Amino acid sequence: MKSVDRAKQKNKKIYIKWVGIGLSVIIAAVAAMWFYINNWDVEKSMKSLAEAITTEESITEMPKEDAEKPTEKKPVEKPAEKPVEKPVEKSADATIYSESELPKEPTIIKGVLLANKQHPLPATYAPGEIPEARAAFETMKAAAAKEGIHLNAFSTYRDFARQKQLYENYVAKDGQQAADRYSARPGYSEHQTGLTFDIGEAGKEQHWASSSFGDTEGGKWLAANSQEYGFILRYPKEKEKITGYMHESWHFRYVGKDIALEIYKKEITLEEYLGI
Repeated sequence: MKSVDRAKQKNKKIYIKWVGIGLSVIIAAVAAMWFYINNWDVEKSMKSLAEAITTEESITEMPKEDAEKPTEKKPVEKPAEKPVEKPVEKSADATIYSESELPKEPTIIKGVLLANKQHPLPATYAPGEIPEARAAFETMKAAAAKEGIHLNAFSTYRDFARQKQLYENYVAKDGQQAADRYSARPGYSEHQTGLTFDIGEAGKEQHWASSSFGDTEGGKWLAANSQEYGFILRYPKEKEKITGYMHESWHFRYVGKDIALEIYKKEITLEEYLGI
């Protein structure tokens, strides 16, 4: 048995020896071929081998999708342009309607949305009643109630279709010339802005939408205090050539407290404040 084991170990050593000799021959052949390619220049051969190994490592580390796709240049984003208010020409007679088509965008001057006979709104402009204006009215209503005056906003937001219906009814009743003094054509109404409140006094409905409202306690209180809550009397007496409409003691427009106070103190209209 011992002789058999010795024979196996001897054969194993011989096999390993020949395998080593074979590998040495292969390596020597590859090296000889590499030196031959580089004109038997040992230094050049070693440098080429190092570069090949470095390139292979770089390719291995790069993700496949990055290696295949060229680098994309990101487009340079232009800064967003701020909306610019267009200059508005002053009208010689504000009672005359503009003959141009309804615009695609509403007119805004000094941050104030404008709607009059020269500056209509788009037919599609439909913001609804503006919450800020409603909140200001409710605060004003509560203040008046403490003094025994109970205000009621009987007409606020009206869309284009509703204004068209009202205007046509007024024209059928009083004629277009008369209707144009107290009712706006569709697209030209302040009520479409959602910032206008027709106000009356509860229990005194006979004075609603009437010049007599200005002589009531409610009308007098509004004329003296509405600016404290951001409202202005939109169509004062003797200002028809400027505002475009006859005096309406019940028609109040929300513009914010600062603007309302300035208009009230200077005894001017919204058009005069805007410089048109």
